[in-house]
Amino acid sequence: MKKILVLLIISFPFFAFSQKQKPKLVIGIVVDQMRYDYLSRFWSKYGEDGFKKLVNEGFNCKNTNYNYMPTYTGPGHASIYAGTTPENHGIISNTWYDKVENTNTYCTQDNLVKTVGSSSINGQMSPKNLLGTTITDELRLATNKRGKIIGVSIKDRGAILPAGHMANAAFWFDGENVGQWISSSFYMKELPEWLKKINATKPAEKYLSKPWETLYPIETYKESINDSNAYEELFIGESAPIFPHNLPALRVNNQNYSLIKSTPFGNTILKELALETIKSEQLGQDEYTDFLSISFSSPDYIGHKYGPMSVEVEDTYLRLDKEIAQLLSFLEKNFKKEDVLIFLTADHGAVDVPQYLIDNNVPAGYFDEIALGNELKIHLKKVFDSDSLIANVSNYQVFLNQNFIIKKKMNLIEIENIIAQFLLTQKGIAKVVTGTALKATEFNDRILANAQRGYHQARSGDVLFLLESGWIPKEETKGTTHGSPYHYDTHVPLLWYGFGISKGETNDEIIIPDIAATIAALLDIQQPSACTGKPIHKIVD
Repeated sequence: MKKILVLLIISFPFFAFSQKQKPKLVIGIVVDQMRYDYLSRFWSKYGEDGFKKLVNEGFNCKNTNYNYMPTYTGPGHASIYAGTTPENHGIISNTWYDKVENTNTYCTQDNLVKTVGSSSINGQMSPKNLLGTTITDELRLATNKRGKIIGVSIKDRGAILPAGHMANAAFWFDGENVGQWISSSFYMKELPEWLKKINATKPAEKYLSKPWETLYPIETYKESINDSNAYEELFIGESAPIFPHNLPALRVNNQNYSLIKSTPFGNTILKELALETIKSEQLGQDEYTDFLSISFSSPDYIGHKYGPMSVEVEDTYLRLDKEIAQLLSFLEKNFKKEDVLIFLTADHGAVDVPQYLIDNNVPAGYFDEIALGNELKIHLKKVFDSDSLIANVSNYQVFLNQNFIIKKKMNLIEIENIIAQFLLTQKGIAKVVTGTALKATEFNDRILANAQRGYHQARSGDVLFLLESGWIPKEETKGTTHGSPYHYDTHVPLLWYGFGISKGETNDEIIIPDIAATIAALLDIQQPSACTGKPIHKIVD
């Protein structure tokens, strides 16, 4: 029998893949200490072209939360842009105890670089402590470094961490008697000429030459408590924390140009810098996507000083609304809407002033971490007959003297458990978890899971404790702070606008690491190396 070989040839159509359309410019806006409810609370007073435009013509992720603690500025900015939490990117706080060097380290501190733009040490900063890549790094890699990345902020960490490791530049404000925008030798040898011209004008000067008065008649600020109250800090030289704040008289005893940080005009000079950066650096002017990160720091300084219910905070957001409107107007005049992708979020929220809560029958309090450290040492002396077990107590963590414990062949787990039992007896502490448990167990409880995602094995302490809702450190006797895993600190805005964004909103649960994953999907580039977020399907689908 003859065998017949039959060749079946199937012809497939040829598909030509064209490069995906991408925006010319991405603008990432972070508002430092913006609670989500500031959108709704001040809604009736906002204009049509700022926050309302982003909400009404963009996409509003209404249920966006940080999924870790501590909710601070450094970890917040790192998490937005790295697409993950401190357990991976390593920015566990603004400042933390370095277990290896036995000293405190600041999140962007780098003593190997020099200040560019002034003679101060405030430019000795870089992203070296940030582990892994950011979405901005990935954009630089994807464009073979042809896309520009620049970060701007009043705070160094607000400019540096979003810009990532490969940025073209990061600029921040040097206050006190300098009053200029500066950078670091990590990025450049000298400031660009256009920025030198801005610095020559002393950009903060004109805004510190007149009092800070309310934008509208103060009696219309119904969303805030009485301007004269017992819950707010004073500027040095003030007798009451009330409007108007006489900035020309106050600057002498309040660190001169640094005073602008605690006024809405810090947002103004940053907006001016952002607009000039786009123009002078020619961002968005070629086929390669550029990225400008803008972090408005002044709301945080003001929020710390006066608290969420203050007239000062309300006035700050009404003015910031106008700054956002001017930024959007500039972009609309110079770009097509589909050529610019914008997102706006916050690095954390804030708790209402605890004393205000107490006075209104809401559980709250003030916790003395220094006293706790002293009492803990006394307790351990009684139990173990040693006063050398504790190396540091900070950021709601207890760091043990590991070398001493190893040398004495002591049981680390026993010591951790004894500390945990003691901490749970202290008023104001809600939960305690040991480092051993954090390494061995995956927590499902929202609060403990947040603590776990904020725990970096090499950098964090040996025992973590969480305060009760409404409790803050004792040193914040006026005003407020943040850092907790509770909703007032974790729930923040997330607004999308421009390229690829359809109008709409969602109440789906979104976590902060989803931002970087979503940008990666929209730009069709790699996610950051340790990204744990997922693209927001209602935006990218």
